[in-house]
Amino acid sequence: MAEITASMVKELREKTDAPMMECKKALAEAAGDMAKAEEILRVKLGNKASKAATRVAAEGIVAVHIAADGKVGAIIEVNSETDFVAKNDDFIALAKGCATLVAEKNPADVAALSALPMGEGTVETTRAALVGKIGENMTIRRFSRFEAKGKLVSYIHGGAKVGVLVDLVGGDEQLGKDLAMHIAANKPKSLDASGVDAALIETERRVAIEKAKESGKPEAMLEKIAEGTVQKFLKEVTLLGQVFVKAEDGKETVEQLLKRKGASIAGFVLYVVGEGIEKKVTDFAAEVAAQAAAAQK
Repeated sequence: MAEITASMVKELREKTDAPMMECKKALAEAAGDMAKAEEILRVKLGNKASKAATRVAAEGIVAVHIAADGKVGAIIEVNSETDFVAKNDDFIALAKGCATLVAEKNPADVAALSALPMGEGTVETTRAALVGKIGENMTIRRFSRFEAKGKLVSYIHGGAKVGVLVDLVGGDEQLGKDLAMHIAANKPKSLDASGVDAALIETERRVAIEKAKESGKPEAMLEKIAEGTVQKFLKEVTLLGQVFVKAEDGKETVEQLLKRKGASIAGFVLYVVGEGIEKKVTDFAAEVAAQAAAAQK
């Protein structure tokens, strides 16, 4: 049997970035043949990635890329299974690299982005290799690309758990930053009422009518009460209708602020990591016990 030296393990680890013990096992299996050992590891990493792909990835980060002129930009959400991996430098680099590719190459969807060149392969092979290296599922969930009418401004909050990209027409960079921070804090559903889902508005209307009926309001007043409730709801969920978070008088709306500054917002995107993903609740102690039992068998 060929002697497996520490330098051989080190060399294979540098080539593949695989765990040290995996490198040693691969070299032993390949009888010291470096090329064969690398091939064995690639197969193993691929299997590892396939197994990880069945697990829910609801953590992760939001990354943003804006061109130097502020005219083209992108925002992307890349997910992982745990917050620990979301802080991994390679994972962060993957997300940032993908945001840059979206801005520069304008892929049609996640599948098209995954096929774009990255490193020595593609986005997908890079992602799969990272899954194999870390042993945790990672997914590119969604992205948006802007060709700005004005100038793009971004804001990342909470360890990159919340990301905002704003297309600001007029105004200055500070106004853009303030508005992006406002969006991150207040999480509007749309710019104005035209962007709010009609089903949401109808739900608010129905609830208002039922509440008014239960409180004994006259039939003739129900529609008026419902309309007032809907208008209040729209002010709360639309960016232009919300009271600006830094308003000195506590009353000025975003719409009024923009008018005062001679500016407007052509559009914005808000991403919150894991929003809408059903997270699996795991009993860690039970999981460890199950793994130990399986190992004994």
